[in-house]
Amino acid sequence: MGKAYNVMAATCPSRTVLHRIGARWTVFVVNALEDGPRRFSELKAHIRGITSKALTETLRSLEADGLISRREYDENPPRVEYELTSLGRSLLVPLRAVRLWAEQHVPEIESARTRPPTR
Repeated sequence: MGKAYNVMAATCPSRTVLHRIGARWTVFVVNALEDGPRRFSELKAHIRGITSKALTETLRSLEADGLISRREYDENPPRVEYELTSLGRSLLVPLRAVRLWAEQHVPEIESARTRPPTR
Protein backbone atom coordinates (compact mmCIF):
# COMPACT_ATOMS: atom_id res chain seq x y z
CA MET A 1 0.00 0.00 0.00
CA GLY A 2 1.19 3.54 -0.77
CA LYS A 3 1.83 6.40 1.59
CA ALA A 4 -1.22 7.72 3.42
CA TYR A 5 -2.04 11.38 2.80
CA ASN A 6 -4.26 13.59 4.93
CA VAL A 7 -5.43 16.86 3.40
CA MET A 8 -6.21 18.18 6.88
CA ALA A 9 -2.54 17.97 7.89
CA ALA A 10 -0.86 21.37 7.43
CA THR A 11 2.22 20.02 5.66
CA CYS A 12 0.60 17.28 3.56
CA PRO A 13 1.37 17.53 -0.18
CA SER A 14 -2.24 16.63 -0.93
CA ARG A 15 -3.10 20.22 0.04
CA THR A 16 -1.19 21.44 -3.00
CA VAL A 17 -3.16 19.04 -5.19
CA LEU A 18 -6.47 20.15 -3.71
CA HIS A 19 -5.45 23.78 -4.12
CA ARG A 20 -4.75 23.17 -7.83
CA ILE A 21 -8.13 21.52 -8.36
CA GLY A 22 -9.88 24.32 -6.49
CA ALA A 23 -8.04 27.12 -8.29
CA ARG A 24 -10.41 29.56 -9.97
CA TRP A 25 -10.00 28.50 -13.62
CA THR A 26 -8.86 24.86 -13.33
CA VAL A 27 -12.37 23.41 -13.52
CA PHE A 28 -13.16 25.42 -16.63
CA VAL A 29 -9.95 24.51 -18.48
CA VAL A 30 -10.23 20.80 -17.66
CA ASN A 31 -13.87 20.76 -18.79
CA ALA A 32 -13.02 22.70 -21.97
CA LEU A 33 -10.46 20.03 -22.90
CA GLU A 34 -12.83 17.10 -22.32
CA ASP A 35 -13.60 16.61 -26.02
CA GLY A 36 -9.98 16.79 -27.19
CA PRO A 37 -7.10 19.15 -27.85
CA ARG A 38 -7.64 22.87 -28.24
CA ARG A 39 -5.51 25.84 -29.12
CA PHE A 40 -5.07 28.78 -26.75
CA SER A 41 -7.44 30.99 -28.76
CA GLU A 42 -10.09 28.25 -28.80
CA LEU A 43 -9.84 27.85 -25.03
CA LYS A 44 -10.06 31.59 -24.47
CA ALA A 45 -13.17 31.85 -26.69
CA HIS A 46 -14.79 28.82 -25.05
CA ILE A 47 -14.14 29.91 -21.44
CA ARG A 48 -15.95 33.20 -21.38
CA GLY A 49 -14.53 35.77 -18.99
CA ILE A 50 -11.03 34.34 -18.63
CA THR A 51 -8.17 36.73 -19.36
CA SER A 52 -5.16 35.75 -21.45
CA LYS A 53 -2.96 36.10 -18.37
CA ALA A 54 -5.19 33.86 -16.24
CA LEU A 55 -5.43 31.25 -19.01
CA THR A 56 -1.65 31.25 -19.51
CA GLU A 57 -1.02 30.84 -15.77
CA THR A 58 -3.62 28.08 -15.45
CA LEU A 59 -2.27 26.16 -18.46
CA ARG A 60 1.29 26.38 -17.12
CA SER A 61 0.22 25.14 -13.69
CA LEU A 62 -1.85 22.28 -15.10
CA GLU A 63 1.05 21.26 -17.32
CA ALA A 64 3.50 21.38 -14.40
CA ASP A 65 1.12 19.17 -12.40
CA GLY A 66 0.87 16.65 -15.24
CA LEU A 67 -2.83 17.24 -15.89
CA ILE A 68 -2.42 18.59 -19.43
CA SER A 69 0.16 18.28 -22.16
CA ARG A 70 1.32 21.02 -24.50
CA ARG A 71 2.18 20.12 -28.09
CA GLU A 72 4.01 22.48 -30.43
CA TYR A 73 3.74 21.99 -34.18
CA ASP A 74 6.54 23.02 -36.51
CA GLU A 75 4.36 25.25 -38.68
CA ASN A 76 4.26 28.84 -39.78
CA PRO A 77 2.54 30.49 -38.02
CA PRO A 78 3.37 28.37 -34.97
CA ARG A 79 0.57 26.19 -33.60
CA VAL A 80 0.29 24.95 -30.02
CA GLU A 81 -2.40 22.63 -28.69
CA TYR A 82 -3.29 21.64 -25.14
CA GLU A 83 -4.74 18.27 -24.23
CA LEU A 84 -5.69 16.41 -21.07
CA THR A 85 -3.28 13.69 -19.98
CA SER A 86 -4.67 10.42 -18.62
CA LEU A 87 -4.24 11.92 -15.14
CA GLY A 88 -6.18 15.01 -16.24
CA ARG A 89 -8.92 12.83 -17.75
CA SER A 90 -9.28 11.04 -14.42
CA LEU A 91 -10.24 14.41 -12.91
CA LEU A 92 -13.27 14.71 -15.22
CA VAL A 93 -15.38 12.28 -13.16
CA PRO A 94 -15.23 14.11 -9.82
CA LEU A 95 -15.44 17.51 -11.55
CA ARG A 96 -18.54 16.39 -13.44
CA ALA A 97 -20.18 15.42 -10.14
CA VAL A 98 -19.38 18.84 -8.63
CA ARG A 99 -20.62 20.60 -11.77
CA LEU A 100 -23.92 18.69 -11.72
CA TRP A 101 -24.36 19.39 -8.02
CA ALA A 102 -23.77 23.12 -8.60
CA GLU A 103 -26.21 23.27 -11.51
CA GLN A 104 -28.90 21.33 -9.59
CA HIS A 105 -28.67 23.46 -6.46
CA VAL A 106 -28.59 26.98 -7.94
CA PRO A 107 -32.15 27.80 -6.80
CA GLU A 108 -31.45 26.70 -3.21
CA ILE A 109 -28.19 28.64 -3.03
CA GLU A 110 -29.76 31.77 -4.52
CA SER A 111 -32.68 31.49 -2.09
CA ALA A 112 -30.31 31.12 0.87
CA ARG A 113 -28.44 34.25 -0.21
CA THR A 114 -31.60 36.33 -0.02
CA ARG A 115 -32.39 35.29 3.56
CA PRO A 116 -30.86 37.21 6.46
CA PRO A 117 -28.07 35.27 8.17
CA THR A 118 -28.93 33.43 11.36
CA ARG A 119 -26.51 34.07 14.20
